[in-house]
Amino acid sequence: MTPIIEMKNVNKRFGKTPVITRFNLTVQPGEILGMLGPSGIGKSTILRMIAGLETPDSGHMHVDSSHIGYVFQEARLLPWDTALDNVILPLRAQGMDKKKATDRARLYLKRMRLFTFEKAYPHQLSGGMRQRVALARAFAINPDILLLDEPFTGLDKNLKKNMQHLLDTILEASQIAVIHVTHDQSELLGRTNRTIHLGPQPQEQCKTPYQNPINV
Repeated sequence: MTPIIEMKNVNKRFGKTPVITRFNLTVQPGEILGMLGPSGIGKSTILRMIAGLETPDSGHMHVDSSHIGYVFQEARLLPWDTALDNVILPLRAQGMDKKKATDRARLYLKRMRLFTFEKAYPHQLSGGMRQRVALARAFAINPDILLLDEPFTGLDKNLKKNMQHLLDTILEASQIAVIHVTHDQSELLGRTNRTIHLGPQPQEQCKTPYQNPINV
């Protein structure tokens, strides 16, 4: 199977500070990968390179998709747009007509249990609700790759559990390749095919042999 993400001997520096050194990674379509490590080790930089927001200084990198959903630690919603409009925006940017984009945005807000809040502005939503809008926005574009950069940080235990359940429910019906970055290993338990521990010498832990979890 051809990898959807491939990084070989990738290096990245900011100024004179090396952040990523000789990093290797292969992710298959439909695979769910966990990435653990302390703050400052380069987890977010790896995601930003995959998303095309940063460029490696050297090494080989190939991402076989332009449909990438990205959910950050902060929801990063436009404050002057409603929840619905925040989800519609990237769909319209892809060229989808207004009615189809609106219908699709409503579908994913409903899946995130936010249908009755589609006209609310970000400041009228709780932190957990804003993160659910961000997840709806990421899924609505029908991504091949979903990048999760500590999306549950700062949420209380019960809300985090609910968010994880919503995420799991949608992923069960997809073949999206997922990279879930966190410093909390409990967020990954039972949810990943593999987990990479970043450090001076990255270590990989295979929880299950890789296979496409869902045949669609």
